[in-house]
Amino acid sequence: MADGLLARVFGDQEETPEQEAAEALARADGFASAVAAKLTGNDPGVARKTEAFLDDQSQLLRVQKKHLEDEHELRIAHLRNQLREERIRRSGLRLRLAFQLVLVLVATVIGAGLLLLLRDAFTSREVVVEPFEAPPALVAQGATGRVIAANLLDELRRLQSATRTAASKRNLSNAWTGEIKLAVPEAGISLGELSRLLRARLGHDLHIEGEVVDTAEGGLALTVRGDGVPAKRFVGTATDLGKITSDAAEYVYAQSEPVLWAYYLTSHGRDDEAMRFSRSAFAGADNADRPYLLNTWGNATAGVGKPHEALELYLAALKLKPDFWIAYNNVMQARWALGEEEGAWKTGESFRRAAGGRPGQAPETYYQDVDMLTWNLSALWDSTVADADATGGIGSAVGGTAAITLTDVAIRLHDLATAKIRLQSLKPDPDDASVAIMGSFLRGRLAAESGDVAEAAREMETFGAAFVDPGVVFNNPGYNCWIAPAEEAAGHPDKADLPAAYYSWGLALARHRDSAGAEAKLQAANERGPNWADPLKAWGDLLAREGRTKQALEKYDQALKLAPNWTQLKDAREALTKQRT
Repeated sequence: MADGLLARVFGDQEETPEQEAAEALARADGFASAVAAKLTGNDPGVARKTEAFLDDQSQLLRVQKKHLEDEHELRIAHLRNQLREERIRRSGLRLRLAFQLVLVLVATVIGAGLLLLLRDAFTSREVVVEPFEAPPALVAQGATGRVIAANLLDELRRLQSATRTAASKRNLSNAWTGEIKLAVPEAGISLGELSRLLRARLGHDLHIEGEVVDTAEGGLALTVRGDGVPAKRFVGTATDLGKITSDAAEYVYAQSEPVLWAYYLTSHGRDDEAMRFSRSAFAGADNADRPYLLNTWGNATAGVGKPHEALELYLAALKLKPDFWIAYNNVMQARWALGEEEGAWKTGESFRRAAGGRPGQAPETYYQDVDMLTWNLSALWDSTVADADATGGIGSAVGGTAAITLTDVAIRLHDLATAKIRLQSLKPDPDDASVAIMGSFLRGRLAAESGDVAEAAREMETFGAAFVDPGVVFNNPGYNCWIAPAEEAAGHPDKADLPAAYYSWGLALARHRDSAGAEAKLQAANERGPNWADPLKAWGDLLAREGRTKQALEKYDQALKLAPNWTQLKDAREALTKQRT
């Protein structure tokens, strides 16, 4: 019946209960009449009783009909209520499902956030400067503890941005990366507090704190300390707060990241300091930092005019770290500066193989020396441009800027318009002697390419007179060979101050097997520098190679009078003597 009722509710019925009751009553009446008529003919009494019985049945059927009609209305109402309840139940299920999805999403976001906080905590290697304590007199002037800490932070950022090396991007063993931040206390529980708590518990942050106090002499004393940073006091007058803050920042920088500090010193012409610092920091440094300290030690040693010692330090760095690509570049630089151009090229080939080919594991920037040696100018231009773009136009090389290299390459490519633009972008730098010295060289080369021989000679004379800085000479080996051609083109090749130019010119010709030309230039170098042993030794090497042993020994002997302790010269003479006997 329920199925029938549902069918009727949804409009799929054939008869209503009222119709069924009416039809049943009509059938009963017809049946009663037929029975009464049949029995009347036989027995009137029976007929009456039958009729009465059938009347009762008819009455019962009417009652049933009424009951069915009422029941139908009730069932319809009940089914409608059931449908309403079903709709409400379905809506509730949808809401509950949506709520559960929201809860899952919120839980996922919270979980991901916690995982991110944990990851950041585990990998955190930041220097966090806490607010300092300050005396009331300074606070009254606006120099609160937070202001002093912010000034120290600014100095640290300045030092970091002025450190020209790829090592500043490296994740070193000490608590320093490219991130330095100021910690500001927060009220209540927050994500910031939670993050700071996790970093304190799980991370490797270096927290720097300190205080400023008045001294008995009426000055100020700033003390800084931190995790692994011994406390140190910096004293000055009341007006020296900026200076002592800068000194304290240098101390924190050196203690927190010795490698970066050593690079900073060498890139700012403080080679003697860099040598002392690298030497003292090497013994106590982590194994991961030692190759970098050897490299900065070598850079500083080269900067004071000791390329042989620098080469030994670079090779020692490579021994500790075979994939130390910049050390390969520096070995090439040292050998080139020592006149070993072939050795520099062979080092470049070893470098390429160790890096798995080119392109390979090593950045293109570190192929610049070998590209210059082989005149692979397009590759040299591209790598220098990429290096400049990554370092704000400066370049990552210690000594010189990207503008110097790009101007030089443009001139070699005979693109004078580009060379002029690049030369104009060369900014003076009091910490880098190469900018002024190489600026004269580039202007001379540009004038020579433009046909202005007089201007070229003047600029090259200026360059030759200034090309004595050991660091500049080391980073720009052989550049003085361009001086003599400029002088000769200007019609006055007899300048007395050009022995180095003719010496380099003679070496270049000797490497290209132009013996006659090489001998002439070495003789000119000897005439212009009669007290210089190097041209005489090179002249003797040339003569020995040609089998002119007697003349070679004469040149060696002349050189020994000028440099009696030159080991390589003694060895060359001894070998030639043995060969002769």
